[in-house]
Amino acid sequence: MQDKDLELLLKDIESDRVERKSRLGETDRIGEAICAFANDMPNHRLPGVLFIGVHDDGSSANLDITDDLLKRLAHIRDSGNILPLPVMTVQKKIINNCPVAVVTVAPSDAPPVRFKGVVWTRVGPRRARASAEDERILIEKRRGKDLPYDLHPVESAELSDLDMDLFERGYLPAAQSPEILEQNKRKPFDQLVSLRFATLGSKPVPTVLGVLVVGTEPLNFIPGSYVQFLRIDGMDLTDPIRDQKKIDGPIDELIRMMEETFLVHVCVASDFASGTLEVRHPDYPIAALRQLARNAIMHRNYEGTNAPVRITWFNDRIEILSPGGPFGQVTRRNFGKAGLTDYRNPHLAEAMKNLGYVQRFGVGIHLAATELERNGNPPPEFEVEDTHVCVIIRRIK
Repeated sequence: MQDKDLELLLKDIESDRVERKSRLGETDRIGEAICAFANDMPNHRLPGVLFIGVHDDGSSANLDITDDLLKRLAHIRDSGNILPLPVMTVQKKIINNCPVAVVTVAPSDAPPVRFKGVVWTRVGPRRARASAEDERILIEKRRGKDLPYDLHPVESAELSDLDMDLFERGYLPAAQSPEILEQNKRKPFDQLVSLRFATLGSKPVPTVLGVLVVGTEPLNFIPGSYVQFLRIDGMDLTDPIRDQKKIDGPIDELIRMMEETFLVHVCVASDFASGTLEVRHPDYPIAALRQLARNAIMHRNYEGTNAPVRITWFNDRIEILSPGGPFGQVTRRNFGKAGLTDYRNPHLAEAMKNLGYVQRFGVGIHLAATELERNGNPPPEFEVEDTHVCVIIRRIK
């Protein structure tokens, strides 16, 4: 947005596209405001703006807009509490000689957006929890959008291809707050649609997201949705195979089985330092393997390819290959930079966050590198191509 547009919004006390705060205060309130702007209940189709450093009447609160304050604002988005991730910017501006932090939030293409499992909306100057009717309106808004592939309908599937017990007992309590579930008491189909696992219409069908997360047989509809694990007794693909397996199923089961496979194959050596003190040295830190493999599953391309995520375990290294090159603002040049990320599958990322496989967005590679360094392994190496990304993890020396 141009500075003149921000100046007009700052002065417009009546606008429902603006919220003002004199200080950072409770970050939950800011998270709710971002969520409400992303939902764009009035359907302005224009960004909402949060001004930090001004009073309700638009006058300056003389707040010191530091880099730390801007980072804390940006962290509210990347913390994973607002799902799906909103498109937003955080900037320092001087408007009418008043220093302010400006958070600009674009309307979501796939509402409803939730903050800590609750849908927030804004009508006039008031922010409120969405009612069941509000959620229905927000769901209707997304039907005509150019949606990412993970929300595309799977026309060949039926609702019976979704495991409703897994959805109701496993995923639903992780995705929505217990209070909201108790209040709404909606039918299972309405919950499926609200969480983007199924479409509306005369013939409702599962979405790609629904099939990946709670499908009874995801491979029947998304042929590449599995992990191919291969353990090589040597350093080349032509060397003998020690173990191989095809790991598939709904995303929670797939990740759990994959990580159990890691535990089987990691070797742990023991040293006895200072007499009887045992120090254990795994050849690879499990925490790093988890981060990098989960990244491969989250960011891979599921559209137009039947290739799986491939994990090839050699005697001296592990290679994790994810189909699909860098996406969006991520390029070959900036790949792996901490805090810089984009999402080919934003709603799958949301589901993995809800299931506990993501703690914070945009830092997985950094966390993996930290764990490798702590364990004594070399840093991860990346081969970034147009068709795939491969990470190479070297064994501890």
